[in-house]
Amino acid sequence: MKRHRYEPDSLLEVLHTAQELFGFLNTDVLWHVTRALRVPPSRVFGVATFYNFFSLAPRGAHTCVVCMGTACYVKGSAAVLAAIEAAHGIRSGETTPDGALSLVTARCLGACGIAPAMVFDDRIVGGITVDGALHQLNAWTSHER
Repeated sequence: MKRHRYEPDSLLEVLHTAQELFGFLNTDVLWHVTRALRVPPSRVFGVATFYNFFSLAPRGAHTCVVCMGTACYVKGSAAVLAAIEAAHGIRSGETTPDGALSLVTARCLGACGIAPAMVFDDRIVGGITVDGALHQLNAWTSHER
């Protein structure tokens, strides 16, 4: 915040840096940002919850993001999401009890041309199928179901 001179317009950069430092944005961090930047809490919490790259809870060792945008949804992303939830016993926004996998949905990844698309950690994959998604996730976890 000091580097950005406590400017309210630096909110995204400040939240991004805070998440890099702490791994996630807990309530105390969000309130600190609110006070330090003199920004309404609704704006800070709104930004933190709107963008899927921000996390309000600790994430697992690996993160899987399923795009639920129109193109991806039409091409089967809902089925992929349902299969992942069933196979790993978690819902979107949750992390497996062993901390191996966090599952997140995104409104749109901006990769409509390769729909359905997912992000495995920082790698975007298009044309994903249920089997392809489960294969990748099983390589990360001990959940061979």
